[in-house]
Amino acid sequence: MSNQLTRRLALLDDDAHRSLLGQGLRGIERETLRVDKDGDLARTPHPAALGSALTNPQITTDYAEALLEFITPAEHDVSETLHRLDAIHRFAYSRMNGEMLWSESMPCELPPDEDIEIAWYGKSNLGMLKHVYRRGLALRYGKAMQCIAGIHYNYSLPEKLWQVLAVNEGVLEERRSALRDFQSESYIAMIRNFRRYSWLLMYLFGASPVLNKSFLRGREHNLQTLSDDTLYLPYATSLRMSDLGYQNDAQSGLRPHENSLESYVSSLMDAVNRPYQPYAAIGTKKDGEWIQLSTNVLQIENEYYSTIRPKRVIRTGERPVQALCNRGVQYIEVRCMDIDPFEPVGISLETGRFLDAFLMFCALEESPPISAAQGQVHASNFARTVKEGRRPDLTLTRCDGTEVALTEWALELIERIRPVAQLLDSQHDEAVHAASLAVQKAKVEDPSKTPSAKVLEEVREIGSFKAFGLRQSELHAQYFRENALMPAEEAMFEEMATASLAEQTVIEQEDTGSFDDFVAKYNTSTLCGNN
Repeated sequence: MSNQLTRRLALLDDDAHRSLLGQGLRGIERETLRVDKDGDLARTPHPAALGSALTNPQITTDYAEALLEFITPAEHDVSETLHRLDAIHRFAYSRMNGEMLWSESMPCELPPDEDIEIAWYGKSNLGMLKHVYRRGLALRYGKAMQCIAGIHYNYSLPEKLWQVLAVNEGVLEERRSALRDFQSESYIAMIRNFRRYSWLLMYLFGASPVLNKSFLRGREHNLQTLSDDTLYLPYATSLRMSDLGYQNDAQSGLRPHENSLESYVSSLMDAVNRPYQPYAAIGTKKDGEWIQLSTNVLQIENEYYSTIRPKRVIRTGERPVQALCNRGVQYIEVRCMDIDPFEPVGISLETGRFLDAFLMFCALEESPPISAAQGQVHASNFARTVKEGRRPDLTLTRCDGTEVALTEWALELIERIRPVAQLLDSQHDEAVHAASLAVQKAKVEDPSKTPSAKVLEEVREIGSFKAFGLRQSELHAQYFRENALMPAEEAMFEEMATASLAEQTVIEQEDTGSFDDFVAKYNTSTLCGNN
């Protein structure tokens, strides 16, 4: 362990501070496609019984009209987060008229692009902004890429914990902004460590080594054929997170600097404001109708697809980058986790426990700045792991340029995380985090125990990705349909859905001004300091 990690763990293990470990927050966003009984993409509108996709805080849509997104409230323990996620699934299944939720990260067999409906959020200016943004994504990346699903894990440590660390390390002044700045830069340091070590998550939890041939839309690839409709790579862990996933030429050179919050924000805002000639050639309107919000590298900052993001809860009318500038980083969002097709809600409690230990390790461990060359090494390690992470002789590159076997480095990292897991277990009656580490260690020692290996084995046995995905979707549908919500929980979701529909109606009725003016105002509200 580094001196910093040892010192910080000892500080937090003190009787006066140990309770802070249980005061952080976790939230999960789970994306999932609606499919019909045959496992084909649902062509129906977003079910009205689920409420408004624009205003329901827990059930919305992502890119496609059929791509649901379930959002849990933030909880102190991931077990409660998963309970909330489970309840959202049960309510959705009770209102989906026989449709199912696709069990995989990679899409089901997709129809032609013209038959994939872009998510609709009503006729208000805000709703149209969300819709037109997605039209732009269709132009820039293609509709198939926008049907990929994942798990987003939102994680924070309590402000009091950051304050304890700041005081102990002699960096806290009397100004309130000093604590805010320390907290923000600590989260940015955490992100740098995530960049160094997130390949480990891909090895342990990647679950998309195969895909349906329809996803590629004729693109060139180096995948192997498993069956008529199924392509794969033999040692892949997560094709979703490979160069086959959410990328294009405009984003290929975009690497926001994460050595400070200021440099991160500046990099993103440059991309939001920098024209990109191929997009300019398309324009923002076609036949008088909006087709994208701008012709710049990014329409909005959230278009940048990253495996992790610094975040702040935004206020009405505020852009994400403005929230970061004005009030600092509040939490981080991990975006690289595949859907676990063997889990009804897409992620297990055991995985959540490991994520908590891994992320706290990233937060407490020393995290020096990352040079451009080092950033390329980290990106290469991640890319190698997603495409061939289970290859027996695979090596990764340390920052000093030496090659090390993935398995050797993974075991070393697990041991470095172990003291963090033990500290977290001081809040529980059982050693739940240590137990999760044991399961992950077994995966390193035996690659056949990884989710990607299990998925590939099952797909080989059943004969196709579609058949495997349909089988798992049916199993999960049966699980949720056979276990109804408690009446009080069902009433809560019904009330939330009804209220969201009413809220959307009010927004539409009270709208003023043209959509052109609304977009213009939005596009100019990018400077930090705007309130």
